[in-house]
Amino acid sequence: MTTGSGAADQRTEPAVREGTPRRRGTLTKHMIVLTTAVAAVAVVLTGIFAWRMIRTTAEAQERDRLTDQAQVLARTPLLASLLLGRQERITGSSGTALALVWPSGTVEGPAAQVVDADRRQTLLAGEPLSTTASLDGRSVLVEGVPTPAGGALVLAQPMSTVDQASARIRDGLVVPLLFGLAGAAGAGALLARRLARPLASAAATAHRLAGGERGLRVETRGPAEVAEVAAALNALDAALARSENRQRDFLLSVSHEIRTPLTTARGYAEALTDEVITGDEVPSIGRVMTSEIQRVEGFVGDLLTLARMEADDFRLEVTDVDLDALVAQTADVWGPLCARHDVDFRVERTGRPLPVATDAFRVRQLIDGLVENALRVTPAGRPLVVTVHPDDASGALLQVRDGGPGLTDTDVAVAFERGALTTRYRGIRPVGSGLGLAIAHRLTTRLGGTITVEGRGPDGGACFNVRLPGHPRTRA
Repeated sequence: MTTGSGAADQRTEPAVREGTPRRRGTLTKHMIVLTTAVAAVAVVLTGIFAWRMIRTTAEAQERDRLTDQAQVLARTPLLASLLLGRQERITGSSGTALALVWPSGTVEGPAAQVVDADRRQTLLAGEPLSTTASLDGRSVLVEGVPTPAGGALVLAQPMSTVDQASARIRDGLVVPLLFGLAGAAGAGALLARRLARPLASAAATAHRLAGGERGLRVETRGPAEVAEVAAALNALDAALARSENRQRDFLLSVSHEIRTPLTTARGYAEALTDEVITGDEVPSIGRVMTSEIQRVEGFVGDLLTLARMEADDFRLEVTDVDLDALVAQTADVWGPLCARHDVDFRVERTGRPLPVATDAFRVRQLIDGLVENALRVTPAGRPLVVTVHPDDASGALLQVRDGGPGLTDTDVAVAFERGALTTRYRGIRPVGSGLGLAIAHRLTTRLGGTITVEGRGPDGGACFNVRLPGHPRTRA
């Protein structure tokens, strides 16, 4: 038993470990580390490049100085001879050595060792000399210039002077590089704070929105991308408030639509129970109760239909459908019903097959819903027209037009939102459950089409346009 318990603990331990939230570094920390790392790489690369350039530059400067000295001495041969005769160094502590090349080819002086046959030949030909050689076991810079008398003067300076000059310059380079690294880290910290503060504020606002608060406002400051995040949160807050207000209005509409017939049915049921209604009145009261219950049943059915269409597992039975023939069938159903309301019902079609790949039952449901909605607002003597014809040789256009009061531009903007028009026009014109147009919009979307509405159509009332994709062979 103990072994089993231990095994269970071992099995559950990884799950607990996996469920523990991983600690994340802050944006400020990440940006400081990143900018410091980038600055460090830049400093290292700059240092490497500068380290090599400093050596080259120092050597070039020393050669220029040595060449200037040689040219001065070459123009004063008497001084050069005097110095050579005394076997002295020109600069003493610098260790610069002198050599004279006579026109005869003889080389004299402490630096004579660096003037080999090739270099002597170059100097006697009147060409300057700039090279590196070895003198007394040390590496030296060699600069030689021709003299007016036909010979040449050569100066040799130890390479250690170049090393010393390079070291002085390099010592002065370290401090600026370190300051640059520190400055980059500081700039990274300032940038991180500038980015992190508005982002942290936006995150806090997002959490408050998720908690149900509304009417929040995020300042749109900082870089463009951060300001865009703040603007998006502000837009989300406004959209959530609008959506929740519409949902609240819709729930109020639902409660009204259900409560009214239920109240009526309950009142009559109580009257029947108390035997207040008896005799010949019972059948008529029964018909009223049946009608009210059917209203509730229809409303609940619309809610369920809308919920099913918004579900991910909503299925369509797609087959080859002649849309022209399908629309013709509506005349058999709606013609007599519209005639009873003295509404002029017409079907306009091409009379030729219009093949589409779709779900015939759902298309018929869509047409019936739009016609029912139009009939509700169409006065006696006014037209109600259903048309169908090809659309741009790639699909089909269905239209349901009525001669009713039409819709305003504001109505058109919210026509397909649940309960929007019902809430707006209750008590003004006949209204339904408030779900019919929402179902039509969702159903059209599921069928791969689009639905739009014109507030004033050709017949004076609203005009609903449904575009459905054509048959694949037709589109090809």
